[in-house]
Amino acid sequence: MKNVTDVELRLLRIFVTVVDAGGFAAAQAALNLGASTVSTQMAQLERRLGARLCERGRAGFRLTEKGRAVYEAARRLLDAVEAFRGEASALDARLAGDLRVGLLDATAGDPGSPLIPALRRFGGRDHRVHLHLTIDTPPMLEKRLLDGQLDLAVGSFPRRVAGLTYTPLYQERHRFYCGAGHRLFAVPDTPETLPEIRRERLITRGYWNLSDLTRLGLSEASAAATVDAMEAQAVLILSGGYLGFLPVHYAAPWVAAGRLRPLLPDILDYDAPFEIVARKGATGSRAAQLLAKDLLEARRPPSSPTTRV
Repeated sequence: MKNVTDVELRLLRIFVTVVDAGGFAAAQAALNLGASTVSTQMAQLERRLGARLCERGRAGFRLTEKGRAVYEAARRLLDAVEAFRGEASALDARLAGDLRVGLLDATAGDPGSPLIPALRRFGGRDHRVHLHLTIDTPPMLEKRLLDGQLDLAVGSFPRRVAGLTYTPLYQERHRFYCGAGHRLFAVPDTPETLPEIRRERLITRGYWNLSDLTRLGLSEASAAATVDAMEAQAVLILSGGYLGFLPVHYAAPWVAAGRLRPLLPDILDYDAPFEIVARKGATGSRAAQLLAKDLLEARRPPSSPTTRV
C-alpha cells in the first residue's frame, strides 16, 4: 500500500474500530454494519496489505504481530489526518475549511437546547468556514463520526460506541402522547390508564434499543410500528391510531391546538440526555473545537426553569 487512498483510509478506520471494540461482533453495532460486511471489508484490507491482521474463531479475537503493527500505524495515521486538517485551517488567521456537524431531527424548537445560540455565536466570528449540517439517526451519526465523515455530532445516544467520546450537554423532556380521535384522548388518567395503554398500538423508535417499550414494561413484540424519525412518530400519533413518546417542545403546537394530549405525565415523563460526540483521540479542527466550546458555554444554567406543556 504505497499510496493511501480514501478507500484505504475507510478500511483502516473500520479495522481500528474492530480492534477498539474487541472483535467483529462488538464492532458491528459501532459501525452499523452487518457481520458479512465487516468481514468482507477486513478481508479486503488484508489483501491490500498482503498480511493476516487478526485471528478470529472459538478462541476469540486476537491481533497477529503484523496486525498489532498495522493498528498502531493506522492510529498514528488517522490522528495525523485530523491534526493536518486542524493545522491547515489555522494557516489563515481566520477560521477556514469545512465543518461537518451531525444533528437529530426535530430539535430546533427546544428552548433548552444551546444549539441555536451556539451557532449564532459561532456565526458572529470572522471566518470562512463552510458549515455542513447532517440530520440522521443516532447510530448513523456515530458511524459517520467513526468514518471521518463528521467532525462532531449533537444528539441523544442510547449506547456508548468504542472509539467515540461523549460530553454531556443538556436534557430534552419527553412525554407520552395520544392523538385526537383515539379512544383514550377524552378519558381522564386513572390507575387503569397504564394497563389500557399497554393494550393499544404502540410506536417504538428503532434507534432507542426498545427503551420506548421498556418504559411501559413491555417487550419488542408489543410494538405496532417502528420509526427512525420524530416526524414519522408525530404523524402516527396524530392519526389517532397509535400512541408514543415525543419531545415536549415538539408536541407543544399540537397540544395547544387540541390535537395531542399527554398521558400519565407524572409516571411516563423522562429526560433524554443530549451530548456532544466526537471521535476519540482526534484533536479536531479549530472550527470544531470552537463550536464545541460555544455549545458548552451556551448551555442553560441548571437552575433555570424548563418550559413544559
